[in-house]
Order: sequence, then structure tokens, then C-alpha cells
Amino acid sequence: MSSSTEATGARQTGISPIADAAPQSLCAREPHVPAERLVAEMVPPPRFSTARFETYIPDPNQPSQTQAVQVLSSFAAGLGGAHAAGAGKKRGLFGFGKKPAAPAGPRGVYLDGGYGVGKTHLLASLWHATPAAPEHKAFGTFVELTNLVGALGFQQTVRTLSEHRLLCIDEFELDDPGDTVLVSSLLGKLVDAGVALAATSNTLPGKLGEGRFAAADFLREIQGLSARFRPLRIDGEDYRHRGLPEAPAPFSEEQVTKAAYATEGASLDDFPHLLEHLARVHPSRYGALTDDLEAVCLTDVSAVPDQSTALRLVVLADRLYDREIPVLASGQPFDRLFSEEMLNGGYRKKYFRAISRLTALARDAKGLVRA
Repeated sequence: MSSSTEATGARQTGISPIADAAPQSLCAREPHVPAERLVAEMVPPPRFSTARFETYIPDPNQPSQTQAVQVLSSFAAGLGGAHAAGAGKKRGLFGFGKKPAAPAGPRGVYLDGGYGVGKTHLLASLWHATPAAPEHKAFGTFVELTNLVGALGFQQTVRTLSEHRLLCIDEFELDDPGDTVLVSSLLGKLVDAGVALAATSNTLPGKLGEGRFAAADFLREIQGLSARFRPLRIDGEDYRHRGLPEAPAPFSEEQVTKAAYATEGASLDDFPHLLEHLARVHPSRYGALTDDLEAVCLTDVSAVPDQSTALRLVVLADRLYDREIPVLASGQPFDRLFSEEMLNGGYRKKYFRAISRLTALARDAKGLVRA
């Protein structure tokens, strides 16, 4: 949608633009993301750029959370000094050649817990606490890692990451067997090169219950790498709802539209049209889709029609949450996005995470509506 089209729509609704320019439209964006950007952006997302072990607030009723901070702090400290495979030593064209001796003990940790217990905060804190330059540490979701392999090729990805001290993988996708084998092979090469690993994961399809722990599934799916990981269980409730008010009710279409025009850097889209647009943009580009946005405004939010659409929306919700972009919406509340069948199915954990994150972003957006 062009600015002129948006302005025409504003005139038709009787709403005068208040910001310097009409709102942007996510549906008008078709970003291209070069491979170099995929590598450079493998750092904790903006929401977790200041995450540290000191800023993680353990639930006093969940001692495993305090223990997790202690274990991960020690793990980070142990990654100091020379690269486990010998920093700076040439091992052939792609970092291969003489295979280095495997380091003693687990070179990986797996954070095992339900959604909203702070796993990503802890993973980002580990990245920040590891004594290595940012270019020698990598942090990304499973999807971002598979996209990197697709952009660079397997061998070049190994070469790019093999001199890293640490690779953190958030939301390891256990529900995609093909990609799981691909990434497991990649991780095997990186472990042989001396790279330390840390990961969180989702739950396998068919394993119901949002609080279910997935360590056994994770260790089985990565097969030969399982001995390299120490599972670290983190109990607790979703911190986003701990002591916080219920999600705000949706606003009217007029309120959302006015707020979009009054907010510098806001986007304004019809929700059903946005869902159609997401089908035309690869999920690896959803982060770039939100570049430079200060708020996302959506009208006519309604239940998603099918599972493929729902899974794309989950990825967008993750990218919006990572970037702390408020979401203001009219229509149905976010806890009605997914059908009962979806919420009882194999991807239940993803859908509940999306509801939780969109609810948090909706709270953040309340201040955009002027009385």
C-alpha cells in the first residue's frame, strides 16, 4: 500500500494525519536480506541487548532458576582463555584438517523449561558473559541458523562459525526432522572445531501441555551430540503474566487508525491482508520486515484460518517481541487468535508463546491511544 493510498483511506474515514507522514504498511514491504546481514545480526535481539545474569530475577519459589544462573555463570567463565580447538590455528580450507582432541566434559548446555520462564534472557546473558569479542560469539534462533546455511551453504557456514567461542541457539525446532538433521550435522562439525553450544527448544508435535519439559526429546533428536549437552531444568510460570494485569481489550478501529497517524514510525495494516502478505515473504525476512518501526497497528484482528498461517504469525510475533515493537489492535483479543484444535495440537507451545508475547506487546501499546 502506497502513502497516497493510505492518505486516501484516511480521508475516507475522516481521520487527518497527525504525524509527519502517513503510517507505513507492512504489506508494502518485501525486504531482501543479504547473507552478510544474516551473519552480522547473529547477536541477542534488542529486547535482550541488556540482559545479564544480574538482571534475571529468579522466582523465590523456584530454586532451579537460581541454580541455572549459577551454572551458566560458571559455564561462561569456563569459556575464557584459548579456543578449545586452538585459536588461530589453521586447519585447512574450511577449518578442517587434523581433527582436534575433543574437550573434556560437556561443551554444551540445554535450557529445559516451559515458555515464559526466562530461557531466552538466560541464553542472552550467557552470550554477554562469555569472555570473547562479539564477532567470536553467535546468537540466533534455529530458523535464523537454517537460513544462514541456506544463504552461505553448509561448508561456508562451518567455516564462518568454527572459530567462534560460543553458539547460542534459541527455540531449536524439534518439529522439523529434516532441518534437525541438518543443524545436528552442523553442530557436530562445530563441536569438533571446539565451539561451545547452548540451546533452548520447543516441544515435539503431539507432546501436549505447555509446561512439559523437552530435554529427552532434544537429546534424542540430536543423537550423537547428546553427550555434549548438560540439560539444565528451569521450572516456573510464565513471567509475562506473573503479577501483571490481564491483556487489554482491543481498541476500536478508529482509535487504532488515529494512533497510527499520530505515532511517528508506526505501521497500519488490515490483519487479514497482513496474513496474506506473510505467505509471500520468507520467514527469514520477518525481522527485516519490521525495520525502523516504532509501533505496529492492526485493524480487524480475527482468528487465523489455518495452521500454516498460524505458524507464520508465530514467527512474526517472535520478531516483534525481540524488537520490543508495541502492537495496537482492533477486532478480537489475541487470546482468540488460535482455534481450540490448534491450542490442543502439536504446536500448542508455539501458539501459547505467541499469545503471551503479543499480549505483552499489547500492554506496551496502550499509551499510544490518546483520550
